[in-house]
Amino acid sequence: MNLSFFDQFSSPHLLGIPLILLSLLFPALLFPSPNNRWINNRLSTLQTWLLHLITKQLMVPLNKNGHKWAMMLTSLMIMLLTINLLGLLPYTFTPTTQLSMNMALAFPLWLATLLTGVRNQPSASLAHLLPEGTPTPLIPALILIETTSLLIRPLALGVRLTANLTAGHLLIQLISTASIALAPTLPAVSALTMIILLLLTILEVAVAMIQAYVFVLLLSLYLQKNI
Repeated sequence: MNLSFFDQFSSPHLLGIPLILLSLLFPALLFPSPNNRWINNRLSTLQTWLLHLITKQLMVPLNKNGHKWAMMLTSLMIMLLTINLLGLLPYTFTPTTQLSMNMALAFPLWLATLLTGVRNQPSASLAHLLPEGTPTPLIPALILIETTSLLIRPLALGVRLTANLTAGHLLIQLISTASIALAPTLPAVSALTMIILLLLTILEVAVAMIQAYVFVLLLSLYLQKNI
């Protein structure tokens, strides 16, 4: 059966039931629950160190008021990181290649940061729409531009994550298909293509990690402007 290159991005179904919820919950099974042997388990110790490192990096741009968001931002970072990395395995589905899911994450969190700023410091939040010293004739245009740039932030968050992961998956599939097709006729070219595929896979692992970090880092920067 001929499959389209974009079939890998369609949500899998079993007996008519979408399995995207299972894809989102499965990464949580990889993290052991704490017990009385928490410190003695090397894997748990490594995960604790990783969580501490991620939390420290995400809290750098925030002041003390923003540290209340540490649990949510770190959990979001770990979820995106595991989903992105697991999606690079063969015969797996990557939920973060779906724009609908990324927008469902980006829009509520961006709106929460915006409402936090409007509630805590309404004057300062509105002042961002008009830079100080703006000439009077340019005021309407600048307000319109700043409002547009403000409203487009969640769209940029979702599209950035979706586009980077989708492009990487498509490149991997294209190069792997070319390598298999060239193997019978041009084995040397096929071997060279496999080497390129290996390097691209390593690059995609880095992209998966970086995009998860950038998504949460931008949210923390938006939060810092509103607290």
